[in-house]
Amino acid sequence: MCRSIKVLRRAGETVTAEELHAAALQFVRKISGCRKPSKINQAAFDRSVAEVAAASRRLLESMRLRD
Repeated sequence: MCRSIKVLRRAGETVTAEELHAAALQFVRKISGCRKPSKINQAAFDRSVAEVAAASRRLLESMRLRD
């Protein structure tokens, strides 16, 4: 798995939609094995990026940081 995905969860910092999208895009590229999907696969690729970003947002919002 890609080790260069940036940690997005830091105390006192808010994650932006752009950061979530970039991380989701990197993850989907790694999993799918393609940097730029073909036209026939573009919709599935884009949908996957959106779903990973949404799941990541839910995860970060539901986690409690240690004091």
